[in-house]
Amino acid sequence: MLTRLAAGAAALSLFAAPAMAQSTIKIGFISTFSGPQAAIGEDMRRSANLALEHLGGKMAGKTVEIIYEDDTFKPDVGKAKSEKLTVQDKVNFVTGYIWSNVLLASLKTVVDEADTILISANAGPSQIAGELCHKNYFSTSWNNDQTPMAMGAYLQSKGVKSLYLMAGNYAAGRDMLAGVKRTYKGTIVGEDLTKWPDQLDFSAELAKIRSVKPEGIYIFYPGAHGVQFLSQYAQSGLRGQVPLYQAFSIDALSLPQQKDLALGVPGAQQWVNDLPNEQNKKFVADFRKKHGTYPSFYGAQSYDSIMLIASAVEALKGDLANKDAVRAAIKKANFKSVRGDFAFNNNNFPIQNFYIQETVKDSDGNFTLKTVATAMTAAKDPHHEKCPMK
Repeated sequence: MLTRLAAGAAALSLFAAPAMAQSTIKIGFISTFSGPQAAIGEDMRRSANLALEHLGGKMAGKTVEIIYEDDTFKPDVGKAKSEKLTVQDKVNFVTGYIWSNVLLASLKTVVDEADTILISANAGPSQIAGELCHKNYFSTSWNNDQTPMAMGAYLQSKGVKSLYLMAGNYAAGRDMLAGVKRTYKGTIVGEDLTKWPDQLDFSAELAKIRSVKPEGIYIFYPGAHGVQFLSQYAQSGLRGQVPLYQAFSIDALSLPQQKDLALGVPGAQQWVNDLPNEQNKKFVADFRKKHGTYPSFYGAQSYDSIMLIASAVEALKGDLANKDAVRAAIKKANFKSVRGDFAFNNNNFPIQNFYIQETVKDSDGNFTLKTVATAMTAAKDPHHEKCPMK
């Protein structure tokens, strides 16, 4: 009898041990680390590692392990890697995610099946901001509609009367075009959703633009696609004839290739490297010292995701056993964001400013981005009212 009791007690102690004696905080990080978009994933990794360095490698006195996984730019791979992180590695949090289609494929695996908190450091599909909002889902970026809404408002203020729209045909691309239409009230003279991610030749679409003669072109082509578009836009002869406007198509990662082609092409973003708060100054300066380049907005959002997690772990003194307490601590967002003030809306997406940025050369002759205007202040995404969380 005593032997059976001892065995039962031992078994119970095995189940209790992870919650009571966990000495390491584990963070799973999904991004793209191979192929033509790998530069984005690497910038995110560098920024997350810098955040951990700024934290001294610990949260609430506990060692932190970030486990990076490559989604290879594919939704099914991202889903499998998300399952590996939650089931096999038993991470406390999952973050990262560049692509909306990868995030949507992985969502239930993380937030429902594994009951694990997911913090998107980039992708922000409209569905998750609205009817698919979830207590385990948070964002350190934006809802996909918001950045193009800022650009639409800017175009409206500039008196641009007609616009041609282009984006890749996937969840984020469709959201990006829907977003600009929410605030831009001029005439949409044409719209193309191009094959994603395979299409890198835009000559047919550029010929259509030439024929309809809009007053502006708005594009959403992140990464290598943005480099290709700007090059072909210049080669087509439209540069200097039809102004180009963009979201996510010119950034710190693409600028070294786009160079002069990016000059005079405004973009919208919630973070720019010259925002004058102290946390941002430290992040940008230390990133440049370590890597010799400016960080991108992908990096800034990844840095914030680690700092957000740290704020919750510190508040709970490293005890993550109570999921409700962890969610509440994350929701408070008691950390210094590189974008300045940070607060969550009811759907766990940030309430934040959006800026217009332009390409300039710094004192060393490097291409970088500069804030030139504030397009929206304390903006809430348009889908939060559909979220059942109040």
